[in-house]
Amino acid sequence: MPKTTPRPPFILCGHEVPAGTVATIDAPISRLSTSTEVSLPIRVIHGAKPGPTMFVSAAIHGDEIMGVEVIRRLLTHVSAKRLCGTLLCIPIVNVFGFVAHQRYLPDRRDLNRCFPGSAKGSLAAQLANVFTTEIIEQCDFGVDLHTAALHRTNLPQIRISADRPCAAELAKLFAPPAIITSSLREGSLRQTAAEHDCDVLLFEAGEALRFDELAIRIGVQGILRVMNHLGMGVRKPAKSAAASVRSVRTSWVRASEGGIFRAIKAAGQFVEDGELLGTISDPFGEENHDITATLSGVIIGRTNLPVVNQGDALMHIAEVVAPDTADDRLNDIAEAVLADTMFDEDEII
Repeated sequence: MPKTTPRPPFILCGHEVPAGTVATIDAPISRLSTSTEVSLPIRVIHGAKPGPTMFVSAAIHGDEIMGVEVIRRLLTHVSAKRLCGTLLCIPIVNVFGFVAHQRYLPDRRDLNRCFPGSAKGSLAAQLANVFTTEIIEQCDFGVDLHTAALHRTNLPQIRISADRPCAAELAKLFAPPAIITSSLREGSLRQTAAEHDCDVLLFEAGEALRFDELAIRIGVQGILRVMNHLGMGVRKPAKSAAASVRSVRTSWVRASEGGIFRAIKAAGQFVEDGELLGTISDPFGEENHDITATLSGVIIGRTNLPVVNQGDALMHIAEVVAPDTADDRLNDIAEAVLADTMFDEDEII
């Protein structure tokens, strides 16, 4: 019988991780003004069997903490002995903002506009460079986890670009409530990944500095579906209860006046063009201004702040092809995800 050639180790930041093992590697980033070393913690699960290399990242914006919990739960369902391929988990990319509960880096830069970065650039550029060279360049696929900005909430959704057919197929398998086709932004992780032929799904859900149980479960379940489809040796979750709502056009409805906004619609609801979304009143209630939808579709994001200024973003609407079924599909997906028993805290595979 011919001798089986052992799978080679995975190399990250000069460290070797043998096949069938798990390691946490601290990728050095920079040094603070206090001389404290700052590093990027990366969990490497190098499967015993060959397969694709995939990353899952969260907290590129430091206040977007929901993805950290998604990765924590995901890891309870992945075994290095059974894994085919390699999984890189980076729960906190922007370690500086995470500690400070802030979106940006100490230099006020948005990390997701600084890719691919530079080893000799700003703090943001250094961090982006490490992520690009050590993670993106070694991966075939990725899932980048985000939430809405501070004081906003997002319906769970996957964002993909129009020219990535593989990403489109993976998004369908992920089965979020909504799939949004949007253009790549200059300097983003997703754009840099595309340049390295790494298909990335951008998952948006929930709000900054908060956990959202529905969003977390959809995230974990979706990632496991993608990994199962890629033949990575993880158990396939239950089939989605309904097809995702799809959209190629979104629009923000903004405040026509400053005042107190009383919303009557929530994320996930379908609205018709011209339908009432809420009312803005002055503090005395003497003047009222109706806020109406500017197109027919599903609300995929909204502000949580009642106090608004003229021009503030209030509701984010995604135009949908089959509006008459959107509400029912979103409700079916939410009910099925919350009823799934595979996410018991005591279950470790």
